[in-house]
Amino acid sequence: MTERRAIDGAKRRAGGATLAPARSRESHLRNLIVFVRHDVAVARIPQRARVGVCAWSDRSGPRERITRHLQCPTATRSRHHVLSVSESASAPPAARSSLLPAPGVMSSLARTAAIAAAAFDTAPRRRRGRRHRGRVVVARAKASAASNAADKAKSKATYALGVDVGTQGTKAILYDLDARAVAGRGAKSYGLLPNASANAAEQDPATWLDGVRVAVKNALADARATPDAIACVGVSGQQHGMVCLDAEGAVVRPAKLWCDTESAAEATELGKMFGWNMQAGFTASKVRWLKNVEPQNWERTKTVCLPHDYVNYFMTGEMHMERGDASGIGVMDMEAREIDEAKCDAVDARFFETLPKLLPPDVEWGKVTPDAGAFLGLPAGIPVSVGSGDNMMSALGAGCVNEGRLVVSLGTSGTLFGYNAETVPDPTAAIQPFCDATGGYLPLLCSMNCTRVVGEARQAFGGGRSHEELAEEAKSVPPGSGGVRFLPYLVGERSPNWPHAMGTLTGLRPGSLCTPGVVYNAAMEGATYALLGGLKRMSELGLSPPTELAVVGGGSKSKRWRQIIADAFDTRVTWPVEPETAALGAALQAAALVSGASTRAFVEENPPAYADDVSEPNPDAAAAHAENYEEFVREGEALFGPEIVCDVRGEYDEVYA
Repeated sequence: MTERRAIDGAKRRAGGATLAPARSRESHLRNLIVFVRHDVAVARIPQRARVGVCAWSDRSGPRERITRHLQCPTATRSRHHVLSVSESASAPPAARSSLLPAPGVMSSLARTAAIAAAAFDTAPRRRRGRRHRGRVVVARAKASAASNAADKAKSKATYALGVDVGTQGTKAILYDLDARAVAGRGAKSYGLLPNASANAAEQDPATWLDGVRVAVKNALADARATPDAIACVGVSGQQHGMVCLDAEGAVVRPAKLWCDTESAAEATELGKMFGWNMQAGFTASKVRWLKNVEPQNWERTKTVCLPHDYVNYFMTGEMHMERGDASGIGVMDMEAREIDEAKCDAVDARFFETLPKLLPPDVEWGKVTPDAGAFLGLPAGIPVSVGSGDNMMSALGAGCVNEGRLVVSLGTSGTLFGYNAETVPDPTAAIQPFCDATGGYLPLLCSMNCTRVVGEARQAFGGGRSHEELAEEAKSVPPGSGGVRFLPYLVGERSPNWPHAMGTLTGLRPGSLCTPGVVYNAAMEGATYALLGGLKRMSELGLSPPTELAVVGGGSKSKRWRQIIADAFDTRVTWPVEPETAALGAALQAAALVSGASTRAFVEENPPAYADDVSEPNPDAAAAHAENYEEFVREGEALFGPEIVCDVRGEYDEVYA
């Protein structure tokens, strides 16, 4: 009854509205329930914590000490916090301020109540035998030495901020430079601009900046940190996107993204000139398209950069490029690791002069300007590392800085890549010989269709079930999905070079569509087979087979999908604890910058944590997938023809004459 009156009183102070409960996830506070609305918090505190209750006073002594514990920095002098001691709950004894909930679990007012719960344990005990019923203590929010001390200790922590500017949203990670661990995460989702062309994929670069601002704000809230705790920033960005700026640094037109295939004809044309099978995703083909289709916009363009370059430019006011991301433009001499001026001239005589100068790895790009800091919520003057493309940063975040481990990234696009000390040229361009973010190379296969395929299978055939429910149903589906194959080319494909391809279901029999798990399983298998082709091509180019696969990205959360990959690749599969490896890689690069170490050395000394849950290949399933993969390849070639391959006779020499 006493507790009920306490809650009713709290409701009256909160304007009569219903108080929303938030239960702590910490085991030692699991039975501490906090009701919060505006400035009022009602906490049910376990009776077995043996708390003492005393009246509040401004006098010195234990009572004053408890009063200080109730301070909330956001409270005004006229506001109160209400705490109710419950008789019925049970929990281990409180342990003062060490019992604070994990970051992001509870609001600031809920944390205030949790501090108070721990503070009660320091109060004088009444004599044994005198039982206390639930009592209500109302305290004015005055200066709290304990809370201030906790805030002060928290403010001493410094963080490296990693930001990943992606196609579907921006992710931010705060990496504790002392604890060498992720302390906070934030995100902001967005989409593509509406476009009349089905082959177009564009975004306004301002969307990325807003995404960074919101994601950083959310990460700080998750870590219960303030912006001044951020010591450095690293930026990861979607590769290949064409950002055009005029003489004043203003955006000329929306950015054309990696998945935009309107430049397929220009890619084929340039591929013939360069002697390799260029796909429409490469930035050079988009610039050629701009020159041909929007000459007025090309005339206005004075700088061509990539998404992560643009974000760094906004942060620092300085424009550069770095070799990892720049190797995705399509005009780099991979042996020399420099932009090839002759190739640029093949795109347009002005193209070379529009590209910023290249920076080496492990250096500072610039410092956050006051204006950028004010907009993004960052401290002015902190260093910004060079950053790189999302795949290069994902390699860092997965600890892939030496040969032996390959990364399988399951995102909007699917990628397979790994560190290599030397470039691996592939005339078919199935494997891209990108530079990495440490001074080495990153041979990579990219599929344009990955998680979107599984997502559409869920929407079309899932019957409202969640991914987790469908994955559970898919466990009973045999390898090969009973002959049902999902060719995943919903937006065309770059590996193989089929920009005209479409998503296709084959092998349907009566009843195939009646069990949602069948099509869902076939979608995961189809996206996996598209990546498996990359491993086979790497073997043909002489690369050693991997000792293990590290699965990252949003799809890595699916245990069923990880097992399919292990069986199809016939290789052991592990997965990092932090799925957002691109954002983590950006944070690690920034951390290396301020520590004075090279990025590779820093990642080797501070490898990311991996989950204990490992997927081992099943020999019988591996054999079934090998057979099904051959059918998958045969059906794709039958439907969409042989891969588009460039005829390089003579044209390459003419360009370099």
